[in-house]
Amino acid sequence: MNIRTLIISSLFIVFSYYVFSQEEAPAGQETDKVVARLDSYFEKAMEEWEIPGMAVGIVKNDNIVFTKGYGVRELGIPGKVDENTMFGIASLTKAFTAASMALLVEEGKIDWEDRVIDHLPYFQLYDPYVTNEMRIRDLLCHRTGLVTFSGDLLWDATTYSREEVIQRARYLKPVYGFRSHYGYSNIMFLTAGEIVPVITGKSWDDFVKEKFFDPLGMKNTNTTVKKHKDVSNLAVPHCRYEDRIIPIRYISWDNIASAGGINSTVTDMLQWIRMHLNNGTLDDEKYLDKSSLKELWSAQTVKSITRTDEYLFPSKHFSTYGLGWSLFDYHGRKVINHGGGLDGMVCHLALVPEEDLGFIILTNSSNYLPYVLMYKVIDEFLGVEGKDYSSIYLQGYKMSLEEEKKEREEAEKNRDKDSKPSLQLEKYAGTYGGELYGNAVVSVEDGKLKVQFLPAPDFYSFLNHWQYDTFTIRFEKFPSLPQGTVNFVIDAKGEVTEMKIDVPNPDFDFTELEFKRID
Repeated sequence: MNIRTLIISSLFIVFSYYVFSQEEAPAGQETDKVVARLDSYFEKAMEEWEIPGMAVGIVKNDNIVFTKGYGVRELGIPGKVDENTMFGIASLTKAFTAASMALLVEEGKIDWEDRVIDHLPYFQLYDPYVTNEMRIRDLLCHRTGLVTFSGDLLWDATTYSREEVIQRARYLKPVYGFRSHYGYSNIMFLTAGEIVPVITGKSWDDFVKEKFFDPLGMKNTNTTVKKHKDVSNLAVPHCRYEDRIIPIRYISWDNIASAGGINSTVTDMLQWIRMHLNNGTLDDEKYLDKSSLKELWSAQTVKSITRTDEYLFPSKHFSTYGLGWSLFDYHGRKVINHGGGLDGMVCHLALVPEEDLGFIILTNSSNYLPYVLMYKVIDEFLGVEGKDYSSIYLQGYKMSLEEEKKEREEAEKNRDKDSKPSLQLEKYAGTYGGELYGNAVVSVEDGKLKVQFLPAPDFYSFLNHWQYDTFTIRFEKFPSLPQGTVNFVIDAKGEVTEMKIDVPNPDFDFTELEFKRID
């Protein structure tokens, strides 16, 4: 090396030291400013959305730069939310199930292209070809041909076991061609989870605890509501009921656990996030190969870019689903994320690997806020001026509530209040059922019709006459579900042959259930 090269090299080293040492302090100060702005935004948005409680955690450059709880665990009862408050994380569970499959692939115990029936012989779908060709990969990327949330009433609050839920999926009629369209399916993730005990001899619950919860130090994370009795710092779900926010009870998701049954905290989930941002390792321990993460984060199924996306997020050009993760681009970065929602709780988790950024938002009410906050957090850390997404979505949400109210008022105005049922109430009583869901019994109690779903003890309702042979239905133990209708079909002989139930709801499609008179 000549003297000129040596001098240049030395100057470069000095210059580099000066630049990077000068940047370190401002970078830390800038992060403080970012989280301070976000903190104010979070608090204001939560109040505007009337959310009882929320917890947020943010990781940047492998440092936990923000954890905070807002509001209360339950309305009307003292007890503030903090970073160790337990929430249901619902479909964020899917990433744990996909990671479990990836571990088994790494160990050579399964392959992504294994046929499902080779591991679960009882697995069967409506189309024999699809049954035969369904691969493990297909279970994890929502391309089976089923419409979004199809069959979810099979497991929600029912007594069906995990295997029974999977077995009844054979009666679900596909809406799309196999592998041709995105259709979100909880039942397929349940199916993936049930491969774990076949391969390992351990339940899915024990497997994720052994491989992830315990070694990552996720001490306040579990897979069943049965353990809630031992949790003092527990968020309670809430929903909007007759223009007010009320607390509601937890519904057991134990029979669909591998699709949405995990309960956790911000503190615990930040460990999960750090592991992913560190290419599958944490504190020198390896949990997943980098190649596995690449597979999980690779596009499998194309999703649509909505008109809302085009307007609010013009830098978003694609949206896909990987294996247990949703994927899209935003300001030139790949965002790996997933939302979760159960009855009365909503959450969102996002990773931006190129920025070494990850965060988790947990809330204890039904709302859209965690999703829209994802964009706000990314904008702030990228230094991009975005929109007030919370206010925009809140305005749309309030408009939808007004539209629903007008529709109810219009329906009430137009119904024939003077009409009467075609038959005596006793003629409607009986057992109705179908192969997919099971049976429901209609009886007469205290001069009213009552519907009781047999596989779901808490799904029952008294019916109030609406007009002709249509009655209104409102499930007393599920205040988050709106009022619906039950229409009894009468044949030419004057006999009731069918009961059609319609409860407007974005998550469960009651109309896909068939209830023919069988007694």
